[in-house]
Amino acid sequence: MTWEITLMFCVLLVTVLLFVFEVFPVDKIAFLIIVSLTLLGLVEPEEAISGFSNSATIAVLALMILAIALEENGVINWLASGMGRVKGLPLYVMAPIFMFVTAGISAFISTTAVVIVFIKIVNQLSEKYNVSQSKLLLPISFAGILGGSCTLMGTSTNLIVNSVATDLGAEKLGFFEFSMLGLIFLGISIVYLTLTLHWLPWGKGKNLDEDYNLNSYVTHVHINADSQLVGKTIKESFLFENPDVSLLKLTRNNRVHNSPGKYITFKANDELLLMCDLENLTRINESENLSLNEEQYFAPLELNSSKEKDKKENELDARIFIELLMLPGAQFLGKTLGNLRSSMMQDIVPVAIKKRKTLTNLKERLVRSSMNKLVLKVGDRLLLETSKEKLETINNMENVILLQEFDKVSSNSKYKLYFSLGVLLLVIGLAATGTLSIMVSALTGVCILLLTNNLDLTTVYKKVNWQIFFLLAGMIPLGVAMHNTGADAFISEKLLGFLFDQPGYVVIGTLFFSTMILSAVISNNATAIIMTPISIAVAQGMQLDFKPFILAVMFAANFSFFTPVGYQTNTLIYSLGNYRFSHFLGIGGLLSLILAVVATFLLTNML
Repeated sequence: MTWEITLMFCVLLVTVLLFVFEVFPVDKIAFLIIVSLTLLGLVEPEEAISGFSNSATIAVLALMILAIALEENGVINWLASGMGRVKGLPLYVMAPIFMFVTAGISAFISTTAVVIVFIKIVNQLSEKYNVSQSKLLLPISFAGILGGSCTLMGTSTNLIVNSVATDLGAEKLGFFEFSMLGLIFLGISIVYLTLTLHWLPWGKGKNLDEDYNLNSYVTHVHINADSQLVGKTIKESFLFENPDVSLLKLTRNNRVHNSPGKYITFKANDELLLMCDLENLTRINESENLSLNEEQYFAPLELNSSKEKDKKENELDARIFIELLMLPGAQFLGKTLGNLRSSMMQDIVPVAIKKRKTLTNLKERLVRSSMNKLVLKVGDRLLLETSKEKLETINNMENVILLQEFDKVSSNSKYKLYFSLGVLLLVIGLAATGTLSIMVSALTGVCILLLTNNLDLTTVYKKVNWQIFFLLAGMIPLGVAMHNTGADAFISEKLLGFLFDQPGYVVIGTLFFSTMILSAVISNNATAIIMTPISIAVAQGMQLDFKPFILAVMFAANFSFFTPVGYQTNTLIYSLGNYRFSHFLGIGGLLSLILAVVATFLLTNML
């Protein structure tokens, strides 16, 4: 083993560890890879940045932009709009319908975008009709992944594998070339997941006060003339310093200030509306020379109560809790609760952060303190307290999901909806018939939407998942470096020695299982870039057809269902459905095993 190969393995090891322990966001890891490979001399500078011009990277970017247009113009919602009609069906009928529709749309539109829409639909059904979220979210996520695996444009992994394999001399895959295999896997999975619904959690999910342990109280406070607060700004008072006390409203001379700014100075006879816990409420009563309103003293805050009996309670009912799920590109990512409280717009109060589970954090963390250094990441949830008037503003925030569903009038015109749908069909037709490559057809579709004002570039810049783009651009040079150093050939030689004289199903099965396990701890795209050169080298060494080996990597990289971090949609639904790691390990693990066995059998017959 040469020193270049040793260096290559060191880079690979560090990369895997960074992904596993989430030391940095994936885009930072990608930049680290580019710089490391260049400085170590494992790739030329031109090769280090080749990922940014790679056809697969550009195709994925164009497809993401296309998905944004489809979402903005209501196409995805329109395609899924009929799902509310299944609310009266038995769960064991409803779940397969949801899975089939999700998979069908995901075959042509970004899986993540489709699953996000279905998360909203399921949440609405849960709120209005008591449908169990936990019984539907995991099957929907799995079905979206399986549906995306049915066509070449269904998922970025397929495009990356095809691109890397083509660069290494393999024949380009057709648009529907492996769709029959994908449909077999999908059919098996729908039947299996329907049978295993019994083992998923039954509840529709905790409500907000249970999920966030909301034991806060709301009270009206009158500032007496001799209070220590008189003459102080909000920033100088305990109200600003204490993360467990929120000043919701200040009333002075019958003028109301919602979420008053930190530089407002308190005056005698000011009326405050505070939310705080029991400990701080007692402190206020005893030491601040403030008068508490006895009618609302120690009155627990009710969420969205519709049975208010007097004017003051109606005023409180106008204050509601909403929950936001963080998606890639959300403006709140990287901020602590303290950052949010000091920078959030008026009349919107951050209350708590609920951290998603990770390999280094197996228990969800509820963050109520602004002093905590934990920051919001993709998959985390943020609890906000606000007025109903602010809902439209919050609905318009980019890359967040409003999990508490509210009626919202769609502003999408029928013209934009049908035109965007027509562009999608055009892109699919051009790519499927081979008239244009997927990259060129997707870019053509984006261009048409831009020229007809059915897509705004400002929206694109905000909503594109740049993390995926930079991840692909950073990981592609890693595959180049493996080929330059001979690391892929070295690994394939060791595999060939191990698999010498073994039957074909052992060879395919070993490659499939290895890829699937690696995809469980790092991203499926990163796995595909690492494993595709190895699979082609093994096929060359055994003088076998490349295609079964390429398809083994493609499907295996997508089919890692036994952890919630193997695919982005699994990460999003992990905490929403109140799942445990054991649900993925048990139900998802067995599904991965079944699909691996079936795939090994089918792909071996192609040798």
